[in-house]
Formats: sequence, C-alpha cells, structure tokens
Amino acid sequence: MSRAAGSTSTIDRNQHRPAAARRRGAVLEAALLEAAWDELSAVGYPRFTLDGVAARAGTSRPVLARRWSNRAELVIAAMRHHQAMFAVPVPPDTGTLRGDVLALLRQISASVGEVAGVLTFVFADYFSATGLPPSEIRERAIAGRGSIMTTISERAVERGEIDPHRLSPHIVSLPVDLVRHYLIMNLAPVPDETLTEIVDRIFLPLVERRP
Repeated sequence: MSRAAGSTSTIDRNQHRPAAARRRGAVLEAALLEAAWDELSAVGYPRFTLDGVAARAGTSRPVLARRWSNRAELVIAAMRHHQAMFAVPVPPDTGTLRGDVLALLRQISASVGEVAGVLTFVFADYFSATGLPPSEIRERAIAGRGSIMTTISERAVERGEIDPHRLSPHIVSLPVDLVRHYLIMNLAPVPDETLTEIVDRIFLPLVERRP
C-alpha cells in the first residue's frame, strides 16, 4: 500500500515539473537565450549572472554551463539569437537606389529600437569586463550574416546608378551606421526627415554615377 502511494507521489511530481525541465535540443537552447536576453534587459550586464538566467528560464545553472562557459559567451549568444529573431529582411527591389536604401533604413528604425537601448549599457560594461571594444562585440554578435547594404549596392551597380569605383566598405555601410548611432544615442526611432537627409544629402552624393 505504501509502495503504491510512493509511486503515485513520484508520478504526481513528474506531472508537475516545469515545462523547461522537459525541453530538449534547439527548443531548450532558444528558451535559454530568450531568458538570457530578458535577464540582460532587466538587470544590466553588471548584475547579469548564469544563476539569474537559470532562475528566469526555470532550469539549473549546470544546464547553462554545459553550453556557455561564462556570462560573456552567453551574452554574445543571446545577442545573436535576439537579432536573428528580429532580423531586418532585404527590402523588395523598389527600382531605385534611393528607394531601396530608404526602405531599409525605415525597417531598421522601426525594428531595432529595443536592441539599441539595451546595447547602450551592455557595450560599456562588457568592455570593462572583457576588454572587447563595441565594434568587436558587434562583429561577434552578427558573425556570418551578409550585409543588406551590399545587396542593395550590387542592385544599383547593375542598374547603372552607382559607379563601383566609388564604393568602399565604409561608404556602403554609412547609412546603416548613421541610423545605428542615432538609435543608440537617442533611444527612439529615427524621424523620417532625418532618414531622408542621410540618403539624399550624405549617401547618394558619395556613390551616384556622375555625368
């Protein structure tokens, strides 16, 4: 009788385990990375710990430690995951370089304001802890992803709008760099008139084919 009761008790405990305990593989990793991003957003990098993420995810620290050896690696992984979730797609071909670039900048302004707000304090604290500058953190967070501006520029070269000899990596990335700077400094979407100024008065004069 007591053995049957003990068996029932075990079954009951298994039935009431948190869902996180039953997740496996990619599903579990995605849940951990989402919890890591939420924890980072809530407490900031200085107070960010594997224990805090584990508690938020409803799991244990060893589950995290088997995947990421320290909090710096987990932060980078969470940034990569978060950006993948909210990745800006390549805009449809509008037929003009101006239209393509404006469409991209508007998408970025509308979709990454949350990321920019978190990164303002992550960059400084992460640099203090690891010695990595923001540029390297960004490269590690988006490693392996092609540049949408490169795709847009290649379209414009094929249409004859751009002189390819006037392009360089810094010039190609300039519109997105300026929008990213605005987002980080202002923690707000970029006004459309500012986006238009970036395209019409800064970027296009640098790259358009001259008569």
